[in-house]
Amino acid sequence: MKTVQITLDSIDKVNEFVRAITPFECDFDMHSGRYTVDAKSNLGIFSLDLSKPVSLDIYGDEQLDEVMEVLAPYLAE
Repeated sequence: MKTVQITLDSIDKVNEFVRAITPFECDFDMHSGRYTVDAKSNLGIFSLDLSKPVSLDIYGDEQLDEVMEVLAPYLAE
């Protein structure tokens, strides 16, 4: 498992993010405060506080390099 911080500051960015990670077989969980949601769920993501970066857990070491390439535009700096 790997955890990264991502920023999703618009509706379009959330939709693009979900489309980008959905093809991967591995699971993704997103955390904000005490809430955890499936990161492949638009509705779940919109229930989080997106005004600040959120944590993304990636469960899939075999695809990690590919996943990190796709996540590059969303990584918090």
